[in-house]
Amino acid sequence: MFGLFEKAILGMAFLRLMSGSLEILAAVFILKYNEVEKALLINSSLALIGPLVLIATTTIGLFGIAEKVSFMKMFWILCGVGFILYGVKSQ
Repeated sequence: MFGLFEKAILGMAFLRLMSGSLEILAAVFILKYNEVEKALLINSSLALIGPLVLIATTTIGLFGIAEKVSFMKMFWILCGVGFILYGVKSQ
C-alpha cells in the first residue's frame, strides 16, 4: 500500500502523525495532572515542537518538488515560512 505514495508524502504524513500523537498525549497529561502550572509547562513544550515540525515538513516537501520548482520560487516559499515563524513568535 505504501508503494503508492511518494517518499516525501510518506515523510510529511509521518511527521504530522507523530506531532498529532504528541498533542493528544499532552492533552492526556494536562488532564492527568489537573494543575494550571503543569498544564502551562506542557503547553509551552508543545510550542517548541510545533515550529520544528512545520520546518521539517516544509523541508521534506521542498526536497520532494525540488526538480519541479525554480530556485526563486523555493526562496519565496522559505521566506513565507520564515514570516510565519516570525509572526507567531511571542513578542
